[in-house]
Amino acid sequence: MTRRLLFSLLVLPFLTLLAPTPAMAAVHAVAMAQYAFAPAALTVHVGDTITWTNQDQAPHDVTTTSAPVPLHSPTLATGQSWTYTFSQPGTYSYICSIHPDMRAQIVVLAAAPTATPQRPAPTTTVRRATGGGAPVEVMHPTTTTAPPTTTTTSQAPQAMQAMTPIDQPTLNPMLLVAGLVAAVATLCLLLIASRAAD
Repeated sequence: MTRRLLFSLLVLPFLTLLAPTPAMAAVHAVAMAQYAFAPAALTVHVGDTITWTNQDQAPHDVTTTSAPVPLHSPTLATGQSWTYTFSQPGTYSYICSIHPDMRAQIVVLAAAPTATPQRPAPTTTVRRATGGGAPVEVMHPTTTTAPPTTTTTSQAPQAMQAMTPIDQPTLNPMLLVAGLVAAVATLCLLLIASRAAD
């Protein structure tokens, strides 16, 4: 009995490592060159980050004309960049407010889907009651939990920080695994110590 319990407690932390992880957010680049945005059309997912870099001699900015969330970057001189992480899906049409003929569009799709584990079928065990009674059927349902999702935001210039909603930090799943491993190790040490005392 104690070997089976000990084995179960040792295997449990490794099973948590098999849980799927959320998809990684992508980073995209948009150049401001020759009085145009390149690329002029871009499709990204929620959580993706875009960095605009001014490669012209003239100053430029990013200002939405139609979007679920209004964006307005600071004026960027040659070589300067501005970064934004998208948290709302939708179509973002934008221009350079200094040069309104510079137009572009970004389509932000919902977050990229992650693989979800298939739920295993519950197992059934038939046992005979002690004393020769009728068989008893016991169902052991299996449960799975979805992995936690996280949203990341990057640091941006002061004007951007005022516009971006701040997400509450989420608990890192690896902290849960580390806590579970520490608990199992402590339990094992207690079991070993109690056996040595007997």
